[in-house]
Amino acid sequence: MEPRTLILSSSMQPQSIATWQQSVVLLWQGKGEALESYEATVSSPSVTFQIPAVLRLHKAFSTHKSGVKFSRLNVYQRDGFRCCYCNKRFAAQDLTYDHVLPKSRGGKTNFVNIVSACHKDNLRKTNKTPGEAGMRMHFKPYVPKTIPLGRPFLLSLDRVPDLWRPYIVPVQDEVTRAG
Repeated sequence: MEPRTLILSSSMQPQSIATWQQSVVLLWQGKGEALESYEATVSSPSVTFQIPAVLRLHKAFSTHKSGVKFSRLNVYQRDGFRCCYCNKRFAAQDLTYDHVLPKSRGGKTNFVNIVSACHKDNLRKTNKTPGEAGMRMHFKPYVPKTIPLGRPFLLSLDRVPDLWRPYIVPVQDEVTRAG
């Protein structure tokens, strides 16, 4: 497996995961600094770089120029990693998203029709609206204008490089403790 690079924002929050090639380009362009590096190197005739394992960007940049992108993680973040029906907090891997108006009945997959749900409540609701299933919604879905920084990636911690752990485990622990 090729090495990947954890990209951190200028404020040290996990931002994305990049290929080693993308991270070397960011390093070469002076857009970031390697905080941790793998032992492997890559060379050109004039320069040699260690492949970055963790790279911190120098400048903050807006990731929401045209609004917040719809994604599973952004729905979980918007909903505070809480199930809309039981209002309990869960780790990302213990949530799913639920169509308020079921997809089979014309419900769209977008921010205004999707809420976070625990697996138990999602199975209980099945192909019904919350009212038909006798379930109370603790919050209404909406299109977020921003998403808080520093929330966890959907990563299995047993599969991430050891060099990443100091930069992502505190964020993962924050969600687990809040649950």
